[in-house]
Amino acid sequence: MLLSRDDAAQYFRLMWGLQFYVNQQQRLLPAVSSCEVYAQLDSQQKAVVRDALWEHPEWIDRYLRANPDGRSEQELTLIGKWKGFISGKFYIFRYLKDYAIFMGNSQVYGVKGLYEPFEVVFSGRPLPVLVEAVLLPYKGQIVYDGLCRSYNLYFGGEIRRTLKEEYMAAKQNGRIHLSLEDDSLPIESDEKKRTLPAGSEQLVAELVHGSERLRGGTAIQSATFGVLRGSAKLVAAALSPTEDVEEVRRLGRQVYNALNRLEKILDRAEM
Repeated sequence: MLLSRDDAAQYFRLMWGLQFYVNQQQRLLPAVSSCEVYAQLDSQQKAVVRDALWEHPEWIDRYLRANPDGRSEQELTLIGKWKGFISGKFYIFRYLKDYAIFMGNSQVYGVKGLYEPFEVVFSGRPLPVLVEAVLLPYKGQIVYDGLCRSYNLYFGGEIRRTLKEEYMAAKQNGRIHLSLEDDSLPIESDEKKRTLPAGSEQLVAELVHGSERLRGGTAIQSATFGVLRGSAKLVAAALSPTEDVEEVRRLGRQVYNALNRLEKILDRAEM
């Protein structure tokens, strides 16, 4: 879930140059005489300049015009895209192989770490972790700016269940954002990548037709046939190319009602 070492090194070189420029212009840390000295400061000292930058992102345009570090056009383009940053409070919900899941602003983001995995940054704290962070576009990916302020909070089961449902909905519907750039797309839904076994539609059509012939019998048999008929129609609707969600929902309720009827009949059965 990390950037490559070269990309991380370039990121910090660009970020420290930008922040040092802001510090020079605003004289926030007047004793800092060079970008090399600034880079060696601890996070608490850098936070003063970092906060000033994101409170007044117009400093990015000023830096780009001045180009005091003689950056290449490619590097200036990378820095310019940071104007599309997103800041706020985020729940770090899950660590995946390629990125960490950040949830906030009613959105779900896949965020790359820099030099250290997020598990190390947060010392193995149990998830979710609530943080204040700045998310940035970087080479078609999302990174954080290198500083997260975390809250020492424990979240109960209700919040964890709510976050899980939001994450699963975003995953199912392809709404996990892996880039902040204007022309980017959210991650493709896993649902669309899965293929059905050959002949599935024909098998289900035969099941629907055959289940219609299964009627009568004992009370238990009749109820189970009703569950089978409803389930067959439900599967057929789910396999429809149009995937009518409302129709699937309607048929799902019918199956639910059929199962309830079966359960009542079983409860009345005398052993």
